[in-house]
Amino acid sequence: MRKRFAGLALAAMSLSACVVVDASRDGATSAVASETIRYETGACFGTCPVYAVTIAPDGKGTFEGQRFTTVTGTRSFQASPAAYHLFAARLAPYRPRGERSLRAGEPGCTPAATDQSSVDVRWTGGGAAASHLDAYFGCDMAQNAAMFRALREAPQVLPIGAFIGDGARPR
Repeated sequence: MRKRFAGLALAAMSLSACVVVDASRDGATSAVASETIRYETGACFGTCPVYAVTIAPDGKGTFEGQRFTTVTGTRSFQASPAAYHLFAARLAPYRPRGERSLRAGEPGCTPAATDQSSVDVRWTGGGAAASHLDAYFGCDMAQNAAMFRALREAPQVLPIGAFIGDGARPR
């Protein structure tokens, strides 16, 4: 009986080491050990790159170039787990509990400039409730400047620059 208990305790401790808990600014927590992040840019009036990137904690990712990117179509890539965690950490302060939409006419988005790009970020899996942030970069630039900068710069830690090309960030 004692050996069985010791074996179960050891197994439980080793499994608990597999989960990394990350807390975002608003107190939401997520088990990021198996959480996938999808980051998708939206079109603007002009040549803003439109693409989607999906990445898992092990660094396995998919890039989907849609418009104004060097690569169109789907490409797989491998980042380091550290790059994934850095990407997740840069997005974490702006991760909502549940859904947050920052679009023209909604709270936090008055006044709104027209013809800007946007980003749609989804956190799924990992045993935590899914989160979704939809942010239009034309919303009150002064009020949202830090968030917009972080959202634009977050993908720079991933090895996708060559897929995006000259417009390596949404504008």
